[in-house]
Amino acid sequence: MKAILCKAYGLPDTLVLEDIPSPVPGPGEVVIQVKACSLNFPDTLTIRNMYQFKPPLPFSPGSEASGVVKEVGEGVTHLKPGDRVFTYGTHGGLAEERLTDARTTIPLPDGMDFITGASTLYAFGTSYHALKDRANLQPGETLLVLGAAGGVGLAAVELGKLMGATVIAAASTDEKLVVCREKGATHLINYTSEDLRERIKDLTQGKGVDVVYDPVGDRWAEPAIRSLAWRGRYLVVGFAGGEIPKIPLNLALLKGCSLVGVFWGMFAQKEAARNGKNLQDIATWVVQGRLAPYVSRRYTLSEAPQALTDMMERRVIGKAVVVME
Repeated sequence: MKAILCKAYGLPDTLVLEDIPSPVPGPGEVVIQVKACSLNFPDTLTIRNMYQFKPPLPFSPGSEASGVVKEVGEGVTHLKPGDRVFTYGTHGGLAEERLTDARTTIPLPDGMDFITGASTLYAFGTSYHALKDRANLQPGETLLVLGAAGGVGLAAVELGKLMGATVIAAASTDEKLVVCREKGATHLINYTSEDLRERIKDLTQGKGVDVVYDPVGDRWAEPAIRSLAWRGRYLVVGFAGGEIPKIPLNLALLKGCSLVGVFWGMFAQKEAARNGKNLQDIATWVVQGRLAPYVSRRYTLSEAPQALTDMMERRVIGKAVVVME
């Protein structure tokens, strides 16, 4: 089978496409024939040895995929060859076949295609966990989403709207904000040309926002926290902006606010039952047409390094998906 391999840590142009032996499942494992693999920002960190999960070299990047079960290992009873599934893990998706844990491999709902299946778990799983479990977002509250045109950002915009919030989407270009509007944002902020704090003051009549969803960090974190309303919640989702910010903790005191960490991967491991219920909700809404991953571009397997480069250079709106030929 063909696979994109990271044989030494580095930028996407160091990845190679090679023929390697097909994997064989051990106990509790599944081999799937991959149909689609969507890319997420952590994939760009993993290949540079900058992420908390560090697969042994060589490995195939790609954490989220969909496909058809080829073979199951000993003890796997909920799946069989021929089943349509989606799966998630730390790596392995950018290959024609993927060895994965049966516990993180889930049957695709009827009516869900492979590209949608490969684009649903991480973005919506992360954002729903953040807004529901960590922020306890309520109807009528105001939600600010930073990096709102990225994969998790757009998912947060859609889910915030679905959960009854007024959504303010902040992104770096007007082109990206057009998509945010389509996905349900009520207000838009271009934070490269507008003052983030002043715009939030204007939009909220000085009250501030109830929840900040922040996958960006860097220089936007502090002004976002300063823009929280009394008892607001600031969700620490990631640091796609590059710099991990240092926050003056007196802001938490003065605003009575909460700084809340969001680590969906660990939540999925430690609270599997709650995560499973969340994923059922998400799948139901996707099949009903109430949620829909936004795929801005499809790539072939050989184009996967370019897809990762596009993500690093912030050219991707929503999801980038590698489709097997």
